[in-house]
Amino acid sequence: MAAIVFAGFSLQLAMGRSSFGAPFIVHLHALVFMGWVVIYVAQTTLAASGDRAKHRLLGWLGTAWVVPMVVLGITVTVLMVRRGQAPFFFQPAQFLVLNPVNILTFAGLTWAAVAMRRRTGWHRRLHYCGTATLLAPAFGRLLPMPLIRPWAFELVAVFVMLVPLVGIVADRRRTGRVHPAWLWGTSAILLSLIAVEVVTYGPAGEALYRAVTTGTPGATVDPYAFPPPPQGPQITGR
Repeated sequence: MAAIVFAGFSLQLAMGRSSFGAPFIVHLHALVFMGWVVIYVAQTTLAASGDRAKHRLLGWLGTAWVVPMVVLGITVTVLMVRRGQAPFFFQPAQFLVLNPVNILTFAGLTWAAVAMRRRTGWHRRLHYCGTATLLAPAFGRLLPMPLIRPWAFELVAVFVMLVPLVGIVADRRRTGRVHPAWLWGTSAILLSLIAVEVVTYGPAGEALYRAVTTGTPGATVDPYAFPPPPQGPQITGR
């Protein structure tokens, strides 16, 4: 998963599709989210090496780390929508819903994993599913998003679901059965994806968009029209 994140964001920068001329909060958001990838890889390494003391200590840091991730993830999404800068392969109303739903799903699965920390099988699989939800932006940078709209969100969702499927197949081959944590984790992800569609295209989606963008440049943007492609690099800072 770390390799997917690295590949996605490195490609974005290498292809000249990203710029560092973004507000400070966008850079902070990127730093905090990349920090989670580092924590996840470090935790996996510590668990594999049997260093339970350090694993436990870093685990509590990771538990707290989720809070600024949620705050920054939602804040940056709102900022982009208010500025009329939603990615052009998403409808603005869809983007406003999907990012918060995604980050809240990640937080729920991660905190559920912490609550199940004494049951290792559940703990590590729920963490895996939670972190898989964060791969959506990376896949969005690896896939030819402009060529697959209006189905960009749905195709990214398919790739995200493939990540826990890899874990399920590995479990099946190794133990001959599928651990029930996979059912809970994948169900949570799938329900979040359905929730994005239901909220976006229901009355709540437009009401939310209007409430967030009133008095800003985003208010002049049609929430259900795909924005035009940007002229030059995307100012994302990532």
